[in-house]
Amino acid sequence: MFNYSRYTSGVTAKPAPATRWLDDSESRAWRAFLLASQLLMDQLDRELQEEAGIPHAYYAILVVLSEQPEHALRMTEIADRLLFSKSRLTHAIGRLEERGWVERVACPTDRRGAYAVLTEDGLAALAAAAPAHVAGVRRHLFDRLTPAQVEQLRAIGDAIAGPLISDRTRET
Repeated sequence: MFNYSRYTSGVTAKPAPATRWLDDSESRAWRAFLLASQLLMDQLDRELQEEAGIPHAYYAILVVLSEQPEHALRMTEIADRLLFSKSRLTHAIGRLEERGWVERVACPTDRRGAYAVLTEDGLAALAAAAPAHVAGVRRHLFDRLTPAQVEQLRAIGDAIAGPLISDRTRET
């Protein structure tokens, strides 16, 4: 029989904190939030695929680039903003390059770095896809909420995202 105490003597482990289980109200709220989030994103992704032939993730890349001066941003910055892994972003940028919507440009100050640059065709594709996407967001989200609920949704989003963003910033 293996003697664990031989290897753990003198080691004191912190006691695990007691689990704070969700009460019924919290459990229902969590499940409703999770289901609504997943269904909404799935619906918007399906609609973008049907209307523009691109997944929501690619649309998000085009949006981020469109908001930048000169429509260019370092690849690592795009990955950070969209919470993409480097490999996922590299794959997506490759697909967008195949369509002529994005160009990859070497970073002049860092041989390992690269910029993604939105092309005129990419900007046109975004402009063509945006009205249907915004209509879907309005139809599936905002048209179902009162103005007070929209404000609550914003406040809830800020309350959740703010500390998580701060935690991520401290980790890097």
